[in-house]
Amino acid sequence: MLDYVGSGPYCYTNSLAMVLGPEAPAPAVIETLTGSPFGMQFIAGALPLFDPYGWHPEIGLDSAIGLLGWRCERSDGGTPGEALARLRAACGRGPVLVGPVDMGLLLYQPGTPSADGGDHYVVVLSADEERIRLHDPHGHPYATLPTGAFLAAWEAESVSYTEAPYVLRTGFVRERRVDGAEALRRSLPGAVRWLAGRDDLPVPPGSLGGAAAVEELAARVSRGLEPGIRNLLTVFGVRVGARRLSDAGTCLAALGLAEAAAIATEQAEMVGELQFLLVAGADAEAAAVLRRLAPTYGRLGAALGVPRAVR
Repeated sequence: MLDYVGSGPYCYTNSLAMVLGPEAPAPAVIETLTGSPFGMQFIAGALPLFDPYGWHPEIGLDSAIGLLGWRCERSDGGTPGEALARLRAACGRGPVLVGPVDMGLLLYQPGTPSADGGDHYVVVLSADEERIRLHDPHGHPYATLPTGAFLAAWEAESVSYTEAPYVLRTGFVRERRVDGAEALRRSLPGAVRWLAGRDDLPVPPGSLGGAAAVEELAARVSRGLEPGIRNLLTVFGVRVGARRLSDAGTCLAALGLAEAAAIATEQAEMVGELQFLLVAGADAEAAAVLRRLAPTYGRLGAALGVPRAVR
């Protein structure tokens, strides 16, 4: 197993790493602590994602922050003017983790505005009535945007998993020192819960999780995948899914969980293989890979016996 190093769509993970500063663990550790590698979901029969049933980045961020021994202040809602006032006050205390925002409305990115930009997270460095300066982990350090345009993106109207606009996190305080290995060990019960299929989170009707979600995606690929879903998978979904599983394999190996690490790495290889197949239109082969992938989530759950010490 060779650890992957490179860029990837880890917006909330890299944003959290930036605001935590030198004390942040590696992005691979943060991403694994969010729980994102441990499952697959097909939301409302329209949105296949290589993350667990019912999971979304807001849940993942809260999990990682707590497991690492930090706390922060999260706020949302209000009018655009009230949101800007909160953001300006927060920037007076340091960098601010902002999101979700609508990536298609971040107008410094080529090809914007776009209706299908997706959700995104950034770190805001300064804000006033005229301009916002930020670090965008999608390759845009010190990007700037007119304040009105940023507020439109920050409203995040197209993002379904938040109940209010203008979400920010600030005031990060380390309550206890937790190294990456300890945080990962403490995250294992949560990983098992994700793999087992949580039923305590709201999901849209018609959603599927785990092996059933993978099998449904395989069936859709076999019948002829809708262009929008193919684009989502080839531009974002496969890349982030393979990266998450690769990082989970690395983290599990570091804990001495060799069997679980091998399964996660096997999953990463299969998800990564989908990229060429879906781009090339080799749908029969892609469906076969997905059918091999489906039972591995159960295998990973079985391999992740929760140590008594972390129950």
